[in-house]
Parts: sequence; structure tokens; C-alpha cells
Amino acid sequence: MKKTITVSLPEAALVAGTRAIAGVGIGLLLGNQLIAPERKKLGLGLLALGALSTIPLAMRLVPRITSR
Repeated sequence: MKKTITVSLPEAALVAGTRAIAGVGIGLLLGNQLIAPERKKLGLGLLALGALSTIPLAMRLVPRITSR
């Protein structure tokens, strides 16, 4: 069973942006470019922002998934 979803370009950009923010947060948590306390605060903040901003997007897109 194939599932399809129609997503507009702005919605796709928002999804990509939230994933990028979360990815940068993970990168900061794993990297060594800043002093540890600053890196940890910024990394956790970006990771949380990326993860939390995904929730409303998912709530908007998941109901549109259809089976074909």
C-alpha cells in the first residue's frame, strides 16, 4: 500500500528548516568549536527548537496522508 501526501513548497521549506535547526543543535552538542558550557546551552536550545517546531508541522501534515 502506497501512501501519498501533497506538500506545498513553503511547507517543505519549513520541514527542512526545522530539521536543519535540530541538526545544527546536535552538531554543536557533538562538536568542539565553542567552550563546553556555551556549546551545550546553544546545542540543547537549537535541538529543542527544532524538535518542538516540528510538532505543529506534523499535526498539519499527517492528516493529509492518504493510502493508494
